[in-house]
Amino acid sequence: MAKPEKDPFRCSECGWSTTKWVGRCGECQAWGSVEEVAAPKRLSLVPGKVTHNATPIGSVDLNAAKARPTGIEELDRVLGGGLVPGAAILLAGEPGVGKSTLLLSVAAESAARDVPALYISGEESASQVRMRAERISAIHPKLWLAAENDLSAVISHIDAVKPELLIIDSIQTISTSTSDGTSGGVTQVREVAAALIRIAKERDITLLLVGHVTKDGSIAGPRLLEHIVDVVLSFEGERHSRLRLIRATKNRFGASDEVGCFDLHDAGIASVADPTGLFTSRHTEPVPGTCVTVTLEGRRPLLAEIQALVSQGRDNDYGNARRVTSGLDASRTSMTLAVLELRAHIRVAGRDVYAATVGGMKMTEPAADLALALAVASAAQNLALPADLVAIGEVGLAGEIRKVSGVTRRLQEAHRLGFKRAIVPTGSEAKIEGMEILEVSRLDQALKRVKITQE
Repeated sequence: MAKPEKDPFRCSECGWSTTKWVGRCGECQAWGSVEEVAAPKRLSLVPGKVTHNATPIGSVDLNAAKARPTGIEELDRVLGGGLVPGAAILLAGEPGVGKSTLLLSVAAESAARDVPALYISGEESASQVRMRAERISAIHPKLWLAAENDLSAVISHIDAVKPELLIIDSIQTISTSTSDGTSGGVTQVREVAAALIRIAKERDITLLLVGHVTKDGSIAGPRLLEHIVDVVLSFEGERHSRLRLIRATKNRFGASDEVGCFDLHDAGIASVADPTGLFTSRHTEPVPGTCVTVTLEGRRPLLAEIQALVSQGRDNDYGNARRVTSGLDASRTSMTLAVLELRAHIRVAGRDVYAATVGGMKMTEPAADLALALAVASAAQNLALPADLVAIGEVGLAGEIRKVSGVTRRLQEAHRLGFKRAIVPTGSEAKIEGMEILEVSRLDQALKRVKITQE
């Protein structure tokens, strides 16, 4: 007689096991992920049915995996060329960021390229999707639309339409009667996704799945979902800004560090090939408290402007100074301010400091530390930096300027946009014709180079 399972309940997310069912995993703290483990099946030695014969790897046809352009340049850039037949792509993002608008545009562009597309909406009615399609001019005879929540009905539509592109909006709204749990639950999402991916692989259908995100920004549902798909895309953007970014966190067909930029407007969504102008502002006269840096979003260099405002403060007020940031990491900003005061002798204690990026850009890269320090020092001393200057470098706690990656690529982008001078860490070994490059090893040295020192 087979011995019973020691821990018959196991978390589908992390594998943690327990002797009794609980609503929340004791290891990864995921809700609804603890399930009863089925009894192990007896190993069968009977040969199974072979679906595809093994062939030499050099004889495999590459044309079957050739990417088709989507018609949206920035999305093709992130995907590595376009949509691959049989690929499963997961696009996740916060509500209202523009996921449905983007995928409806992709479906319409594909239909215009003679690729039949089927759009399954589980969140909206067909008339609601039609209204959006009218607004963004996404009407085409080869674009099919259905509003369904049942997996068997979705499969029936696939059999009838025979699409080459299938969009499911969203995977959390589709359920199947063959599996327990409610729609959007761990079990349902896993079973539905596995079934759709299996159909896509067998019929060479490109599958685009829309995924929800949790409060902390991670993809809702089982972690298995990210493992079984070929591409995982993250759609980001501020609700009050038109700029949208798509990042590839997993890509079996291209680079996993590419970023695509989009402009979301009333008439739909459009690619932004050169988004640098969105993150900088040109001033007619030099203004204290501004400094431009070059950040790397994936492989793409983007110029970004950091602005700072420092109040006069009072000599006896050291405990009530405010530190307000927008688009910058608050902890790293506080660290940079401390280094600026103790190592470069720029007084900011007892003075309110406001630091922000232009255009709603979020910067967490350490390479922006030097530009932040120069902007704050410029505001504190009321001395403007040269308008044609960019600053790149990480600031250490000892006041040293550390090297960062991709300095040459960053400076080439800055020179292309008209910047003539740059401050970079010592040892960067970057040479750009027509650009004056100043190498510094410490923060106080950088301030002397731009003639900003403590009075």
